[in-house]
Amino acid sequence: MSAASPIDRLRCALPDLPPRLQEVARFVARHEFDAATRSMRDLAAAAGAQPASFTRLAQALGYSGWDALRDGLIEAQREAGRAQGRPFSTRIRRAQPGAHEPALAATDLAGEMLAADAAGLARLDAGRIGQAAAALHEAPRAWAVGFRSCRAVAQLLHYQLSLFRPHAVRLAGADRPEDLDFGAFQSGDAVLLVTFAPYSRASLLAAQAARAAGCVIIALADRPDAPAVEGAHHLLPFEAAAAPGFFPSLTGALASAQALVAASFLLGGEAAMARLRDAEERLAALSQYIPSEDPPA
Repeated sequence: MSAASPIDRLRCALPDLPPRLQEVARFVARHEFDAATRSMRDLAAAAGAQPASFTRLAQALGYSGWDALRDGLIEAQREAGRAQGRPFSTRIRRAQPGAHEPALAATDLAGEMLAADAAGLARLDAGRIGQAAAALHEAPRAWAVGFRSCRAVAQLLHYQLSLFRPHAVRLAGADRPEDLDFGAFQSGDAVLLVTFAPYSRASLLAAQAARAAGCVIIALADRPDAPAVEGAHHLLPFEAAAAPGFFPSLTGALASAQALVAASFLLGGEAAMARLRDAEERLAALSQYIPSEDPPA
């Protein structure tokens, strides 16, 4: 398993930091590039904090001081640059209203959205997904949590996991108020939390309940400083706002969810395969699908 990045360390430690250090930590998470490139004194002035607070934050995260933390941020920026390859050429031009006939403008916009999503998928981190899948596999029970626009991703997680973990996965808020499910979280449960801006209050309450219960939190989120991500053990970031459409894109979240489930299934070995075959046999017995030789209706 690769060493945790500075931002990952910060995210995991944040709920247990003193209030003043929490403010500084959130500033660093929101301004990661500035933290890697500006002096500690400049950062302190921008954050409205004392320079010593940045040193104390670094030490709370296990670094010898701010310079060591800053070196880690710089290296993380380099790794991100190597992974992305061409960060400027992959930026998507936003469609300009009135530039073309309506049909051509719509086609241009659709093309830009597809290109933005494809670029975002190329930047998803398989290593993070593999580590999260190992944690999910070890958990005795899993909860899929997502509200409002994120509900579809949570439902996908619940459905696919149910095919080979039928008695060990729940969808929060499926058949009763979600706060009752939050109260049912238990130590060691895996909570798969999906969230992107604007963040729902329910997702934050779910994260707080999961932390209080001692759950393993796997967050699929658009930002490392999202409110519900603080304290998460695993972060699977996806790009929600890069596409030019009027609504944030769920493509990265859906792809991450499916990769997470597939990796978890692989780790389940023969036992997971046996449960999947049982599920398929039940579906076949109920004639849920059209036989493959028959043409679709």
